[in-house]
Amino acid sequence: MDAGPVLWVLLQSLELESVRRGRAKPMSGVMKRMGMIFRAKANKALDRAEDPRETLDYSYQKQLELLQKVRRGVADVATSRKRLELQLNQLQSQSSKLEDQGRKALALGREDLAREALSRRAALQQQVTDLETQHATLQGEEEKLTLAAQRLQAKVDAFRTKKETIKATYTAAQAQTRIGEAFSGISEEMGDVGLAIQRAEDKTAQLQARAGAIDELLASGALDDQSGMHKDDIQAELDRLSGGTDVELELQRMKAELSGGSTSDRQAIEGGQDQGQAQPQQQPQDTPRFDKQ
Repeated sequence: MDAGPVLWVLLQSLELESVRRGRAKPMSGVMKRMGMIFRAKANKALDRAEDPRETLDYSYQKQLELLQKVRRGVADVATSRKRLELQLNQLQSQSSKLEDQGRKALALGREDLAREALSRRAALQQQVTDLETQHATLQGEEEKLTLAAQRLQAKVDAFRTKKETIKATYTAAQAQTRIGEAFSGISEEMGDVGLAIQRAEDKTAQLQARAGAIDELLASGALDDQSGMHKDDIQAELDRLSGGTDVELELQRMKAELSGGSTSDRQAIEGGQDQGQAQPQQQPQDTPRFDKQ
């Protein structure tokens, strides 16, 4: 749990308690500084968590919602205008009916009925005039809202195109940056891989050095070979001498074969080989002596 907010609340409570009791003045400077630090850290955290593509999508969604509200307003105004038109048609129909009734009353000699019909017609005519004024006002508002909706639709379409372009550019730049970091080895994933490889190489070198040191110790006799396969130093020297003699004899035989020597020469070489093999037994004085450690 982060101790920052807890410390902030604790300092605020201590400050308020000190001010309430009159023991200290408000620590305005400290509190302002701490507030600035917290705001800076919060801004950095938000900047690290923010994805421009998500922000653009959210802005586009808000514009679509605003456009939908404007369209709904246009529909509401058009509905109100249509209702006024229906009321106007009804009032005009009643006005025409009252006018016909007045004519019929005059034809029948009922001037009082004709006057009443004309009075009602005049009242309806005043309502018609008011409704026509409201209808003209609503029609003007409808035209304004329709034009605003069209302009907003054009802006939303342009923003959508720009949004997709910015998102594609951002995605390409992000991919290029990751590829560059991977090639350079500074990315987090490749950094972990590089560390693993380095650790593996270090362990391999350590094991190789240990194996080489153990072989040297076994060869020098400092360590005992528990498997019983290790030879003592005298036998090793004898094997080395006999191996060198065999190599020299083999080399002479190959030279004789290449130079086209006779069979007697090859037999002499082979006989020399037999003598060379038997020489360590006939001349024990040539066997090197080893001082006892």
